Amino acid sequence: MIRLYNTKDLKVEEFKPIHEGHVDMYVCGPTVYNYAHIGNARPMVVFDVLKRLFEAEGYTVTYVSNFTDVDDKIINKAAQEHTTEAVIAQRYIDAYQEVRKMLNTELPDITPRVTETMDGIIAFVDALVKSGHAYEMNGDVYFSVDSDPKYGEISHQKLDQLEAGARIETNDQKRNPYDFALWKKTDMGIKWQSPWGEGRPGWHTECVVMINQNLGEKIDIHGGGMDLRFPHHENEAAQQEALHGNALANYWIHNAMVNINGEKMSKSLGNTLWAKDVVEKLGTNLTRWLMSSVHYRKELNFSEETIDTARKELERVMTPLRQFDIKAALAGVEITDAFDEESWRAFLDQMDDDMNTPNAYTVIFDTVKKLNQGMRTRQIDWDAVGKYRNSVEKMLSILGITVEKPVVTEEDKALFAKWNEAKAAKDFDAADGYRKQLSEKGLL
Repeated sequence: MIRLYNTKDLKVEEFKPIHEGHVDMYVCGPTVYNYAHIGNARPMVVFDVLKRLFEAEGYTVTYVSNFTDVDDKIINKAAQEHTTEAVIAQRYIDAYQEVRKMLNTELPDITPRVTETMDGIIAFVDALVKSGHAYEMNGDVYFSVDSDPKYGEISHQKLDQLEAGARIETNDQKRNPYDFALWKKTDMGIKWQSPWGEGRPGWHTECVVMINQNLGEKIDIHGGGMDLRFPHHENEAAQQEALHGNALANYWIHNAMVNINGEKMSKSLGNTLWAKDVVEKLGTNLTRWLMSSVHYRKELNFSEETIDTARKELERVMTPLRQFDIKAALAGVEITDAFDEESWRAFLDQMDDDMNTPNAYTVIFDTVKKLNQGMRTRQIDWDAVGKYRNSVEKMLSILGITVEKPVVTEEDKALFAKWNEAKAAKDFDAADGYRKQLSEKGLL
């Protein structure tokens, strides 16, 4: 039984899918005007792990994550570079997808783009206007937050207590300061014809329409970073409730932010870490181990200390796996795919508890301990110990961490046999020589 913290209800709840055995999940993607930083990479990893967990528990998953390829920042960048918005967007979409692959994520099943959804967006906005939930002012269209009595249910803020968040626009045209733009009149950059004149859509409407078109009017999980809870997710939910009379998602899942050396990552502090640079420096496995070492609802800190700790922890896990694989290969033992079901179930139980990765790591370490103990016996029970090894690999696979088996050649096996023969014959000089050769090959 998977249990998840629902931001809307502020509690951990048992997951009950809309369609038995299947999960529809939408995670807000990037506005593609720049490269992905390490903060962008966290939801990539968090929701990739969640998808893998669902699949391990027998669910099928349809995972959708969009690309916002229409935005003032994209328009401005295109103007600065004397090119088109499409060129700018494609450059950063390609870069974003490259980071996803570098992080060994299972790519989303569908990656809709705003520019490919324009007819649906215009129709959606038009329906809101005609239903009285939105209004037009001088070519701009705004959603009336007063028309939705449930407004504030995602962020748990009341209209009279709201604090303006990121991307809240205020101007004299609005009936309420918290009314938000559904359509923006524009005379520069990419634009589309609409019932209200030429313009482009507002950010908050785009995701609702892409969800409706690709997954339906109600989905299981809507995810993203905690910074999207208000106003973006709040505004998405309000539009769906207003037009269709139902909640957009049953579960709202948000990951916490990433800090750099204990400080919030920001351009003003000059401490932005680009995701590609981090993965190239640390490697995929270490980056993912570090990212899952902290519960997804807690802030994650990147520093030399946390990186070093993660590196040591991962070595504690990977080294025994490598040692076992080498010993088995040198001994000519074929290991089956069988795994230790008790430890595997213990790992899943921790992950099922709102993706409690720190507790799941404890299960990994406990299983590695059993693996080490099994390899220290004079007569290794290869089947029993192999099950521990395979369990650890299965656990790591949920975290998106891969295990590469070492290559042991026939020449290596012959050298290993000579070493054992020399030891049995008490020819210690020869044994030392063979041992040195095996060590240089990384086989001891």
